[in-house]
Amino acid sequence: MNKDKRSSVKALLEILFVSTRLGLTSFGGPTAHLGYFHEEYVRRRKWMDEKSYADLVALSQFLPGPASSQVGIGIGVMRGGVLGGIVSFLGFTLPSVLLLILFALFLTEFDVANAGWIHGLKIVAVAVVLHAIIGMAKSLTPDLNRKALALFALIITLLWPAAFTQVGVIIIAGVIGFLIYKNHNKDEALSTSFPISKRFSATCLILFFGLLVLLPVIRETTGSYWIAMFDSFYRSGALVFGGGHVVLPLLEQEFVPTGWLSEAEFLAGYGATQAVPGPLFTFAAYIGAVMNGWLGGLIATIAIFLPAFLLILGTLPFWDQLRNNPNIKGAVMGVNAAVVGILISALYHPIWTSSILTPIDFALGAILFSMLTYWKLPPWVVVLTGAVGGIVIHLL
Repeated sequence: MNKDKRSSVKALLEILFVSTRLGLTSFGGPTAHLGYFHEEYVRRRKWMDEKSYADLVALSQFLPGPASSQVGIGIGVMRGGVLGGIVSFLGFTLPSVLLLILFALFLTEFDVANAGWIHGLKIVAVAVVLHAIIGMAKSLTPDLNRKALALFALIITLLWPAAFTQVGVIIIAGVIGFLIYKNHNKDEALSTSFPISKRFSATCLILFFGLLVLLPVIRETTGSYWIAMFDSFYRSGALVFGGGHVVLPLLEQEFVPTGWLSEAEFLAGYGATQAVPGPLFTFAAYIGAVMNGWLGGLIATIAIFLPAFLLILGTLPFWDQLRNNPNIKGAVMGVNAAVVGILISALYHPIWTSSILTPIDFALGAILFSMLTYWKLPPWVVVLTGAVGGIVIHLL
């Protein structure tokens, strides 16, 4: 028994060590993170085979929430059970959370929201999101039907910018995808074993939907500021498809119009998020810290990641049945196409309209985009260049 405990503790420490190192070095967004994970967990450490990793990535793409974080949690679960998933999440997420909370406290303390380097970080956000759109559009909208779905999502979310508009667009796109791509691409059925009971998973799913329904009710009933904050972050994490870039408009709609933080603070934080490694959803830590200091940052982080945790733990044992259903595949294809349109809408507003104000801003944006896309420089180099460029523009 003692030997088993020692083995379990050793496995958890190993998961923590590896995930923390990835959390400190994984720049470039969710797609890049999946590449880092594959190199470390599949090729180098051989914790899982190629097929199992592909299964887990497919599941994370199917679910709402941060894809790379959900894959990291899933790998931790397969290696060390539920505790392994928690440890893997903490290692990969905490480095960027702490950095963004420190940035938010610095921003608030010294009132640097309008500094030149902050404007440069806003322009970095333009380049990063445009780069993400181009990459996603190539794989998610390869035919005219899905291009039309992306255009539909773009127009609707641009003309009626609201969080529930995006949810409605995603649902409609899923239904259309289900109808158009029914029985599309019938692959050989695959099977993977996950060390979680279906009863435990069902409990996680019940909790996920229960919080989604009950939190707004409790928010209205109590009028509590902290409940309202937790609800806004939880709902943003629960309803976003497409990863970190798509959560931007959801968070913007939740916190800027209400006056909880200014648009300048919002975009400065989004730019800073590109400078740190780890998942883009840690942007919530920055927002929470601007609103309520370090405690707000931690609560915001828990709230926005909790849906992803509950969903990945709740669906792992049921994934075989879902992914082998051709009708579900069609719905996911439609949803993914709509994500491209939502991204383009978010690129225009609020990112572009608040960042590209003059021809020299556009020129800097073009340079940053070229560095990222054509020269393939590391993201931290692009971020540093953007910050310096913003200072130069401010001095001109």
